[in-house]
Amino acid sequence: MSLIGRAMGRYKGAVALCVFIKLLATFSELLLPYILEHIIDGVAPMGSLPLALFWGAVMFAAALVCRQLNVWANRRGVQNAHNVSYDVRQALFQKTVNLSGEQFDAFGLPSLISRMTSDSYNVQSAVQQLQTLCVRAPMLLVGGTVMALIMDPSLAMILVALLPVLILVVLAVYLRGLPMYRQVQGRLDEVVRIMRENITGIRVVKALSKTEHEKRRFAQANDAMTDSDIAAGTVMAVPSPLMQLCLNGGLALVVFTGAGRVNAGALEPGVILAFLTYFNMINMGLMGLSRIFMTMSRAAASAGRIGQVLQAEESQRVLPPQEAKSPAGPGFLRFEHVDFSYGEGSADAADFAGEAREKALSDVSFTLDRGESLGIIGPTGCGKSTIINLLLRFYDADGGGVFVDGRDVRAYEKDELRRKFGVCFQSGMVFQDTLRANVDFGRELEEAALRSAVEDAQAAEYIDALEDGLDHRADIKGANLSGGQKQRLLVARALAGKPEVLILDDSSSALDYRTDASLRRAITRNYREAALILVAQRVSSVMGMTRILVLDNGKCVGCGTHEELLETCAPYRETYQLQMGDTFS
Repeated sequence: MSLIGRAMGRYKGAVALCVFIKLLATFSELLLPYILEHIIDGVAPMGSLPLALFWGAVMFAAALVCRQLNVWANRRGVQNAHNVSYDVRQALFQKTVNLSGEQFDAFGLPSLISRMTSDSYNVQSAVQQLQTLCVRAPMLLVGGTVMALIMDPSLAMILVALLPVLILVVLAVYLRGLPMYRQVQGRLDEVVRIMRENITGIRVVKALSKTEHEKRRFAQANDAMTDSDIAAGTVMAVPSPLMQLCLNGGLALVVFTGAGRVNAGALEPGVILAFLTYFNMINMGLMGLSRIFMTMSRAAASAGRIGQVLQAEESQRVLPPQEAKSPAGPGFLRFEHVDFSYGEGSADAADFAGEAREKALSDVSFTLDRGESLGIIGPTGCGKSTIINLLLRFYDADGGGVFVDGRDVRAYEKDELRRKFGVCFQSGMVFQDTLRANVDFGRELEEAALRSAVEDAQAAEYIDALEDGLDHRADIKGANLSGGQKQRLLVARALAGKPEVLILDDSSSALDYRTDASLRRAITRNYREAALILVAQRVSSVMGMTRILVLDNGKCVGCGTHEELLETCAPYRETYQLQMGDTFS
């Protein structure tokens, strides 16, 4: 809940104004039964119509004021809640995109999505109620009790005897419900994960006729979440009927006792009517408290989950020069005896613990200068993309050193480091925007640079054929583009910024050999000053590289030129023979 307090602190003036208006509205609402009692017991016996009309007008005016103040307060409360939830989502998004690879794996994408959506909405609802219902309900409860004590202390004792029991029940239910709602949100993460997997892989599910299997899998997760939600809702629903039973029993006792006192002449009829109205107000206050505790239980669980992300310590701090490693030799890019393994992450863990699994990279070393090119080849899962992740510092190496331009990558600010790179990932993202915006990607590049990148990426042919060219709008994930068109668009994005290091991670798998060769010629011709790293499955894509790194099971089994590897590296030679159909002796 401290998260909500900190988020509201920025708008403390607006929140205070909302609370003040709500207090005035509730105070005017508490005056209505008092005015009614005065009309019945004081004005009516006098038989004065003008005086009765005057006090009737006063009561009507008080009701109008109450209504208008409540409207203003509720509108301000909603606006403040939206502002707070906006700030929370912005902070959560900013923190999420800056999480290290280990932390991102630990939280899990489905959990981060649900924290950004349902959890932030629960916080928004709590902030709104803190300014409105959390003011009105206690005010009605306390104010109604005070007014009842003023009017008739003996009748009010019936209510005073009930209040402690009801308040204890509400507190007990709140303490029980809080962990249950945490469990509900955890179950929701699982539902989001399965739903996301099925939506993303819908073609695979249909192609393998596994629709019914996935329905059952989703139903199991959905049933588990539903059961948890019902259990939490059942616990939180306990106070409402109990309050109704106690208060209605107390109300019946008030009517019975009050009627006897009115008959005895010890009490005025208007007092009974006003007392019953205050009793109903107190009932509304207690019902409001029940709603508050339910909302706050959800919000506390959600705020805790959001806080886990926001308070996650920076696991990849920038090292000062005295702590950073120094390269053992020259070279624009250097890997020196690098070891790395991905760790085990839990979707609910705030900090990545990381029990080591099998090494993704083991004692990998290479050097690459400006203007040189490195081809990385090997079977699936051998660690090719892991090298890219370490260069960009998505993860930190377990051992050895990774250096860019003579500096340890851990000594760079992340933005400074990554601005040196132009990257086309194996599973790149085409955003729902124009092709121009996808290539420029917020860098405000000149038209000439965009056009040059499109031509070098061999994308000009299909883009120029479109009626609106670069202003053509791509669908979500580039659904209206073919695989080859998407890959060329992503390569153009990597080339457009004239990077110092160009990384193409299996970015030509959907291209035909002719287009692939044209792309490599254009890069060699127009990006001579850049260091090029090409991750590929095809020997034909890397055989022209200055140096080729052959990986197998995370280990470097060969490094050299194409001709050298044919002589010295059996795995490379076998791959070459299988793909090219040539024999080598």
